[in-house]
Amino acid sequence: MKLIIQIPCLNEAETLPKTLNDLPKHIDGVDIIETLIIDDGSTDNTSEVARQNGVNHIIRLTKRKGLAVVFATGLDAALKAGADIIVNTDADGQYKGEDIPRLVEPIIKKEADIVIGNRNIENVKQFSFIKKRLQRLGTWVVRQLAGSTIEDATTGFRAYNREAALRLNIISEYTYTLESIIQAEHKNLAITNITIHTNRVDRPSRLFKSIPEYIKRSIITIVRVYSMFNPFRLFLTLGSAFSLIGFLIGCRFLFYYLMGSGGGKIQSLILAAALLIIGFQLFIIGLVSDLISANRRLIEDALLRIKKIEIKKHRDED
Repeated sequence: MKLIIQIPCLNEAETLPKTLNDLPKHIDGVDIIETLIIDDGSTDNTSEVARQNGVNHIIRLTKRKGLAVVFATGLDAALKAGADIIVNTDADGQYKGEDIPRLVEPIIKKEADIVIGNRNIENVKQFSFIKKRLQRLGTWVVRQLAGSTIEDATTGFRAYNREAALRLNIISEYTYTLESIIQAEHKNLAITNITIHTNRVDRPSRLFKSIPEYIKRSIITIVRVYSMFNPFRLFLTLGSAFSLIGFLIGCRFLFYYLMGSGGGKIQSLILAAALLIIGFQLFIIGLVSDLISANRRLIEDALLRIKKIEIKKHRDED
């Protein structure tokens, strides 16, 4: 069994050596452990440092493309390199290498397809009160939308078996953490989590410039992914809400009309009609979106077959 530990990097020349040295050299049940660095257009010598420290696979992107693209690029490269298990960790040393054996254990035992490292947010001292609340809120939203039991939806410390890595298709250009959980739950992949401890990292996050920006982009990602997998439910709910409000306003107009004072309530009739039309349009959009979603599933099945053929070809060439 082959494990590849992938590490997304952006100007990590200083922290990368320590992170690499902290990685386990042997894990029970794993025959080969290799490392993979995805350099997201770093302006320092991150790739050279990785090479000097014996990294097995180095991918350098000529322009910064963002964490989600880097993550997906790493999964694709790891699969083509023959990985049976892929662990994703950060280059800044936030996550401890000693937790990797526990992270991959459920996959080795075939008890899970994906394992997520729960940082136990409340005990992470370097996180501010606001950040902890936002992390908790984001996790709660993902749990409600995906039907997940994950306790830390934003952590990047994760392990994937080959099947999970093949089935995930990241479409976001911002972050993969929320999207991958929603996708995995809707694709019936088994997800579990373990509690981990983290190292203190004083460097500010490079994923977002401010909390409002993070909130905005996370909401966009969640809505986009959820609507992709549950379009009919989403538009049916919205259409029902508009239709119900329109119906109630229409009933109000009808009441006053029958009481003989409907002449001054004509604006209620117009509003009710507009809301009912919007509700009907949302129902139609939901039906069309559901058909598109069915077509997307067929395309993903075809893409899965293509990926498996490509991986087999790379292994035969090696």
